[in-house]
Amino acid sequence: MTHLRFAIGWAIGLACVHPFAVAATLTVGVLGLEDDARYQPRVLEYQYPGHPGGRPLAGAALAAEESAPELEALGHKLVVKSFAAASAADLPKAMAQIKAAKVSYVLLDLPEAELQSVVAGATAALGPAVLFNIGSASDALRGTACSANLLHTYPSEAMRADAVAQYLAARSWSQALVLYGPRAQDKQQLDAFTRAAKRYGVKIGKSTGFKLSSDPRERELSNVRLLTNDKNHDVVVAVDSDGEFARGLPYNTQWPRPVVGANGLTPLAWHPHWDLNGGPQLSRRFVRSAKRPMTGQDWAAWIAVKAVVAALSDNPKGSASEHLKALRGGQVFLDGFKGPRLSFRTWDGQLRQPIFLGHADGVAASAPFDGVMHPTDVLDTLGVDEKESPCRNRP
Repeated sequence: MTHLRFAIGWAIGLACVHPFAVAATLTVGVLGLEDDARYQPRVLEYQYPGHPGGRPLAGAALAAEESAPELEALGHKLVVKSFAAASAADLPKAMAQIKAAKVSYVLLDLPEAELQSVVAGATAALGPAVLFNIGSASDALRGTACSANLLHTYPSEAMRADAVAQYLAARSWSQALVLYGPRAQDKQQLDAFTRAAKRYGVKIGKSTGFKLSSDPRERELSNVRLLTNDKNHDVVVAVDSDGEFARGLPYNTQWPRPVVGANGLTPLAWHPHWDLNGGPQLSRRFVRSAKRPMTGQDWAAWIAVKAVVAALSDNPKGSASEHLKALRGGQVFLDGFKGPRLSFRTWDGQLRQPIFLGHADGVAASAPFDGVMHPTDVLDTLGVDEKESPCRNRP
């Protein structure tokens, strides 16, 4: 009888707490380009290290699925919706669709130029909204072109370069031969590594440009043995945003030297073979849902949705503006399955996170390294610190 009274009382209580309860639906949008060169079949086929393996919508959808029970308990339901512009010219139309759908949380899967253009017009187009950069490593987007409502879950070029330089310093590989490509993004990466090398005491003995060309007059610019003929280096640093040249570097250098950067040992936001901190479980869940390995861009989309969920959990009735303030203020902490808890930097909106130094078969190391010091948070040794940041457009 006692059990019966308890069961009846529990049922009545549940009905009182949730009478005809309807979950409030929150939509997270993912904005991308149909003609994005990063997703051309040939590029995806080669699977260059550090490049996307497919559209990161899959990572966002996985995070929403994982978070459903937590949100249901708060009376919320989260839906991830894709908004795709046929080309850059159609981005305003896609933004109008996002506004019509009343979406206030948007994951931006765009190249740097298009992303910068969207962010510049986002306030006028969307009103108060929280924007996440889930695929561009551009330091300018965190610096001179920063925005108060833009958060970055994908690591910057500076963070990736610092991870490589810390690794080289930890291994006492202090003499570097740098090979860099002709693209604008190569120049950004070269600038980032030059800064990082100086920061961590790695000397660049020689820096040489390469060029992949069918012109016989330029064949020396793509000859790996000629380019690596200088013997006075411990390691070859490949700066190749495209990835085609760097894939032919390991085991083809004139002297027996390790290769880091765009191939060999690569700085990554995520590695599918990370085997600590719940990493294997996350990677397996992603493979089951997306039918491919998880990349750094997928992880960045996944953690961006997790950030929205965390902000909502802390303040279930809060507005997008209030959630942005909490996230950008470093008041929300996330479990990224990388070890330490993660939070966003107040000065540029970048998510603090470890960087994996990975190769084809696994993760060799995770930066920051033991012995690297910082007065407040050792994760801030990766990337541009507050006093160095040129970002002036802050909340």
